Order: sequence, then structure tokens, then C-alpha cells
Amino acid sequence: MSTTTHDYYELLGVKKDASADEIKKAYRRLARKYHPDLNPGDAAAEKKFKEINEAYEVLSDPKKKAEYDQFGKAAFEGPRGYEEFRGRDFGFGGAEDIFSDLFGRFTHEETVLRGRDLSTHLDISLEEAYAGVTKTMTLTREVPCTGCGATGAKSSKTCPSCKGSGSVRQSRGVFRLSQPCPACGGRGTIVTKACSTCGGSGSTRSTETIKVKIPPGADTGSRVRLRGMGGAGARGGHAGDLYIELTVRPHPLFRREGSDIYVDVPVTVGEATLGGKVKVPTLDGTVTMTLPSGTDSGKKFKLKGKGIPHRKSGSRGDEYAVIKITVPKKVSDVTKRALDELEKAY
Repeated sequence: MSTTTHDYYELLGVKKDASADEIKKAYRRLARKYHPDLNPGDAAAEKKFKEINEAYEVLSDPKKKAEYDQFGKAAFEGPRGYEEFRGRDFGFGGAEDIFSDLFGRFTHEETVLRGRDLSTHLDISLEEAYAGVTKTMTLTREVPCTGCGATGAKSSKTCPSCKGSGSVRQSRGVFRLSQPCPACGGRGTIVTKACSTCGGSGSTRSTETIKVKIPPGADTGSRVRLRGMGGAGARGGHAGDLYIELTVRPHPLFRREGSDIYVDVPVTVGEATLGGKVKVPTLDGTVTMTLPSGTDSGKKFKLKGKGIPHRKSGSRGDEYAVIKITVPKKVSDVTKRALDELEKAY
């Protein structure tokens, strides 16, 4: 054993009554963090890695754990010491199994590549944003080459280095880990003649007509994601995604603020003074609103539920009718006398 003075439980960050599963999880987390391959040249990390391995070798063994709980490290002092630990199986499939998920992921990422994401823009009207719409657009993107099945090869041979497995095993101290084969890049095969259709890339460009469903409530800056409609993946990887950024065009009548909309409603001096029925445009069509007498210009009237739907809840915002009193450009003598009488009434 090493002569570290740390308490084994403290080293793994667990309590003395921790279960075997809790001890195992703590060890896996710390082993990944301090593994020498992930901390090249870091002497402190290498020392920490040895210490946590020593702690786990004891605490993962029920018999040794019981001896440690009773006698501490004195129970393991002797000539066999740390060399015994180096040759032991950790009790859950061997040391290299601990890192198979970590380094196996590196291997997979080297050999299977997801396609790149694409982005584009689309303009829609306020009415389309309000009700939702399905738009047709043309998209040019990379797709898997049908001439070679996306392999990029017209002909190929099994990699002699890895015998077709795509990986080679390397020793890392006491561990043996699987790494991508450098000869074939993890593919398991070596191209002897490139595909004439794609030139060896494994993908070709294709122009497609697609339908894009825009849900109600879209706003400028909203994005629609189409899974798998991006660039082609490599070596069997999934295609990327297509992101469509939306712009809602300005409307000649309505102004939008979030889920609410505003519209100016012109009324005459007489209508504002006497009140009456006025027509108000909405995104659902024209409605009739009762205007109270004595309405000032700029007064806002709320038409509940006549706004834009919320994208998540589906509930609709409101519409605000903003009164704008219009003044006639030409005034007849009769109108003048009527206005004079009105002015005297103030």
C-alpha cells in the first residue's frame, strides 16, 4: 500500500455507511476526473488517481472494508502492499470496464460523425403568424450518396491493422483501452478506389422542395427545427437538423407587441362626441364596437382574446382599438354653425 495519510472515505467523498453502489459511483466519477490520460503531465492528478484507486481497492472488498473500519491502514501494511492492488480485479468487470464508457465514446465520435446543422430564413405575414401556416420552400443540402451507400468508396478492403474492427487496444499503465485505429480512422476499411459519384466524400448535394409547418403564435426571431433535414452524417452518423428563423412582416393596419395587437380606429368629431357603433378590424374579421359618448382621441378599448395565440399555452392575447378623431378637411357653412354651437357647449 502507499503511505498516503488520507482517510479512504474522505478520498472518495462518501460516508462510512455508504452502500457498495455509492462507493462505486464515487470512484467512477473521481477516476474519470483524475485519470492520467485526461491530465497529461499533471503529477498531482496522477498522485490523486493512485490514492483513489487504493481507497476503492479496499472499500469495494467487504472483507478488507471491515478490516479497515476496525484497524485502519495498519491492517494492510506489509510487503505485498500496493503491488497486490495493481494486479487485482476491482469486482465489477475489470479496471478497463470503468473507462469503457469514457474512451469508448471518444472512439465512437471519431468513427461516426453527425451531419452539420443548417439554418435559413423565412418571412411570413402577421395573419400567418396568427393562424399558423404550412409553407413550401426549396432547400439544397448534402444527402448520403446513393452510389456508394455513403461509404465514399467504389471499392475497399479490410484494414490490415485492426482487421476490420475499427479500433486497436493500447496499454495505459495498468489499463488496456480501445482507441480508434489510426490506419483507417476507425472505419475498419481502407478505400482502394473512391466513388465516382461523390468523389469519396460519401455525400452529394440535393435540391428538395419541403413543407414547413409554422405553428400559431410565431414571432420575429422564432425558430422552427426540422430534425434530420440538415447535412448528411458521415460513416453512418445521423443527419444534422435544419433551423428556420422566422421574420413576421410589418402589417399596414396592426401593430404587434408580444401577443397583443393594436389598431387605430378613425372616428368623426360627432361620433366621438355623441357615441355610437363603430367598425373595428381584427385578424378574425371586422367587429362592431360601441363607442361611448365623450370619447377622447387616443382612448384605448380592449377587445379580449382578439390578439395573437401564445406559442406554449395556446391562450390568445388581446387587441386594443385606439381611437383617432379625424377632422374634416373642408367645412361647409352648416358644419361651421354646428361646430360653433358645439364649441359654446364646452
